[in-house]
Amino acid sequence: MNVLVLRALGLGDLLTAVPALRGLRRAFPAAVITLAAPGWLADVVARIDAVDRHLPVGELEPIPLREPDLAVNLHGRGPQSTALLRATRPGRLIALDGRDDERHEVLRWCDLLERHGIPCDPDDLRLPPVPRNDHVVVHPGASHGARRWPADRWAAVARALGPEVVVTGSTAERPLVESVGRPAIGPLGAFLDLVGGARVLVCGDTGAAHVATAYGTPSVVLFGPVSPALWGPRNGPHRALWHARPGDTFADRPGPGLLEIDVAEVLTALGGVPWRESVSSERATSA
Repeated sequence: MNVLVLRALGLGDLLTAVPALRGLRRAFPAAVITLAAPGWLADVVARIDAVDRHLPVGELEPIPLREPDLAVNLHGRGPQSTALLRATRPGRLIALDGRDDERHEVLRWCDLLERHGIPCDPDDLRLPPVPRNDHVVVHPGASHGARRWPADRWAAVARALGPEVVVTGSTAERPLVESVGRPAIGPLGAFLDLVGGARVLVCGDTGAAHVATAYGTPSVVLFGPVSPALWGPRNGPHRALWHARPGDTFADRPGPGLLEIDVAEVLTALGGVPWRESVSSERATSA
């Protein structure tokens, strides 16, 4: 049996779909599950045990696969993504049918599969563990300005947290990263390992937050126009900061609610999450 799943979006989008992907794996243990997702996500796709094959595609691009036994739309609720899957001529298609409403992104896809008789565990988000490190990670970037807290505030947080801080971001974000603190810019796999093994992460509403959830890394996440009830950590050693000011997540300027979060609030929240003990301290204790 061949199962085709479409989730051609970003890093955080993919990680929120892990429970649904694992539900499909449990329902069809002998199937070949192909995930259509952007090529740049190859390193994270390889860590999802529910996926057998990664088919690189961009968002809303034609899918170069024909006649899967089952096609599953985990991409979105718009008609374009469903049409792309129909074009593959699947034996069966699972997609949202208009009954969708505002709910947490993890639950959206688990509920979809449940309605088709495929049980899912929405808490089944973890990726295989990675080696621990002593870093405190600050990730100031986000895909849209509405979710970008001001760089000078990120820099103030980084200074307050001390010499163990490293600042992550993409190559395109290098000027922002360097303005905040000591840069740690590298390939996606290295980023996953860094955040996955870190003592704590502080970031905005972006993919890094979902990496922390996937690895159980304690985190503080700053939310602006979108409520953490829809995209935030549902449980675990995480703290979501939100001032209940919904807005346009695709806007160019930081959301008003995001700007209401100040440096002191972030540092207070960081003091309230259970940081992992440093690796050097653990070694000294064990010795």
